[in-house]
Amino acid sequence: MVATSLHSEDVQITKHWTSIAHLELLERKGCMVLYEVDVHDMNHHPTLYDMKFDVIIFNFPHAGHYDYLCEKDDELIEMHKDLLEGFFKSARKMLNENGEVHVTHRDDFPYNGWKLEKPARKSGLILNEKVEFKKKDFPGYHNKRGSEINCNKTFPLNECFTFKFSLSEKSAEIYDCVSDIQITNLAVVFRGVHLND
Repeated sequence: MVATSLHSEDVQITKHWTSIAHLELLERKGCMVLYEVDVHDMNHHPTLYDMKFDVIIFNFPHAGHYDYLCEKDDELIEMHKDLLEGFFKSARKMLNENGEVHVTHRDDFPYNGWKLEKPARKSGLILNEKVEFKKKDFPGYHNKRGSEINCNKTFPLNECFTFKFSLSEKSAEIYDCVSDIQITNLAVVFRGVHLND
């Protein structure tokens, strides 16, 4: 398993001090923890470059909080869409032939305005399944805000679902032609504490 963070290790621990125990547990269990990984180009990261994954997970993606923007503002919604487009494009290149990309996300207003399926399709991924996310099913899980405003605080988990995407048939055909790497792995993109024991 590979867990990644956009932040450096020092910033991660400072902003999300409650993640320390989780990070230590991951390392004790032999998981790889990588810092300063941007979802827009994670497929070019020196450690991840040649790796292929069966499942890539991004729990509650968010482009950041800004004093002058609220969640329903078009400008912030476009920033979220850009984040997802970059993530899907990069994640798609990191999938094994039958791999999946999972994005857990709120599907109520204004978050449903992000239209997850559109950037996924643009990257050659199709929605296979949408399952309700129930925090109680993940003992030890604590969702956290990822930006400066109350970054170690939780946020409401209203109408949350895990969207499961896979390569479209056309993308799978292209994949078959160019991929001969068969590495089984799991990648988790996290902000704060997006892990469970």
